[in-house]
Amino acid sequence: MSSERPNDGVPTAEEVVALANVEDAQTRLEGVVHRTPLDRSTTFAERSGAASVGLKLENMQRTGSFKIRGAYNAMSQLSSVERGVVASSAGNHAQGVALAGQLLDIETTVVVPEVTPSAKREATRGYGAEVVVEGDTYERSYEYALDLADEKGLSFVHPFDDEEIIAGQGTVGIELLKQYPELDTVLVSIGGGGLISGIATVLKAHDPDIRVVGVQPEGAFHAKPSLERGEIHELPDVDTVAEGIADARLLEKTFAVVSERVDDVVSVSDREMSVAVTLLAERAKSVAETAGAAPLAALLSGAVDAEGEHVAVVVSGGNVNLAEHAELTRTGRMELGRYAEARLGVADWPTGLDSLTATVERHGAELDVLERARRTAADDPNRTPVTVGVAGSGPEHISDVMDALDGQDGIAVEDDTLD
Repeated sequence: MSSERPNDGVPTAEEVVALANVEDAQTRLEGVVHRTPLDRSTTFAERSGAASVGLKLENMQRTGSFKIRGAYNAMSQLSSVERGVVASSAGNHAQGVALAGQLLDIETTVVVPEVTPSAKREATRGYGAEVVVEGDTYERSYEYALDLADEKGLSFVHPFDDEEIIAGQGTVGIELLKQYPELDTVLVSIGGGGLISGIATVLKAHDPDIRVVGVQPEGAFHAKPSLERGEIHELPDVDTVAEGIADARLLEKTFAVVSERVDDVVSVSDREMSVAVTLLAERAKSVAETAGAAPLAALLSGAVDAEGEHVAVVVSGGNVNLAEHAELTRTGRMELGRYAEARLGVADWPTGLDSLTATVERHGAELDVLERARRTAADDPNRTPVTVGVAGSGPEHISDVMDALDGQDGIAVEDDTLD
């Protein structure tokens, strides 16, 4: 590893990482990382038309994501660690580096962008790392970390464009083959491309016919244009709720491997990822961040045709705070037609709320939110404006509840299109 910025030379995939490198990484990681479970899902198989779906739950890995695999594999091979290491990260790599440093007794400094959730920052500090917040995007944090490495003589641990990082992440693929031998297709999130590069290396060495498909947010969809152009395509900016894969580009090493070993890359919307987060919580009883849910979003949205196939979905991380998870599942339920917000006018405040709650309960729905709203000039002066959030079983159920509220004496639905 080096603190130098990448050059313009693009190596071959074999020059970057081979199956033997991943097997060596697996030996180093023995007893350090969890062999995460593969959870078979009949529900997701039925929804997608797949023969079977296996969820590779890396959100249950130490630190809450796959990143400890690559970080430990790389840092365990450093020849001189007296001055410590520095890394840049949007969150999960930070925790992987911090824990690896704790286990290997290496001092670590992690530079994170301002958008990194506070929960990820605090978790990183909890593993003993110094956290430096610098830059409004990951790219700015990355440049700052490189400068810091040069200034202080630290070893820079790249989040994805490093042979040993890629090899460590590839151990997910070794586990997949043992847990899911009938595997036809694997879906993997792409940020900078380290995880999919490692997994693809293993799977293609085992069976070139196994399909490896990358998944990116629409607002950070850089890998497909890179593959089509035969050169790295960098986005001028990114716009997605999936901060864990909000990278603007591949780099030389991951571009080389993705170009040769990944079959396709598809995109999903933020709302489709919210649906996947919701269904993972509801059906698989598993908490995932948006980056971790992106592959399932691709499967369920139809972005990937997996009819009749055995499909592995890599749920790469679950580091999301409770407030954000609640917001994501609210959006997901809205997309599924199982949640609606409305602005009501209620007479006889506050006693009129009794009939409101009774109507919702009588129709078998849940009153999730009830807040007094700010009055506007358009509001009936004889009614108190309130905002409600109603959860139900589906679009028809929600519509029935809204109709019932609108027909209730003393209640008028003024706007049921809030979002």
